[in-house]
Amino acid sequence: MSSHGNLLAPPTRLPEDPAVVRLAAGDAPASVAAAYPASSAAWAALAETALAAGDAVAGYAYARTGYHRGLDALRRAGWKGSGPIPWSHEPNRGFLRALHALGRAAGEIGETDEQQRCAGFLRDSDPAAADALGS
Repeated sequence: MSSHGNLLAPPTRLPEDPAVVRLAAGDAPASVAAAYPASSAAWAALAETALAAGDAVAGYAYARTGYHRGLDALRRAGWKGSGPIPWSHEPNRGFLRALHALGRAAGEIGETDEQQRCAGFLRDSDPAAADALGS
C-alpha cells in the first residue's frame, strides 16, 4: 500500500462508540469492555494499561481483540480493506489506538514482522494517527 492507503477509496468513518463516554468518565476499562465487547476503544484502553504495566503478553491479547473488533466495525461501515481511516474522526480512534498497541506489543514480544505491518497499516490509514500515537 502506498502512503495513506488507496486514495480513491472514500474515508471510512465509524459510528459513535458508547464505550468512549464511559471510559472518559473514568470507568474501569475491564468493566467497559465487558459491557461493550465490540468496542475497540475499550480493548485499546486495556492494551495500553497492560503495556504501561510491563505486561506485553496481556497487552498483545487485548490489542489483538480490539484490532479484530475494529476490522469488523470497519467492514460494517463499508471499508473494503484499504483506504483512509481518519484520525480526525473521533470514533475511528479506538481502532487506530488498538492497531498502534498491537504493533507496540508485537515488538515487545519479538514479533518484528507484525510490528512493521501494524506500523505500515497505521501510517497508511492516516499519517496523523501515526504522528499522534508516536509511530
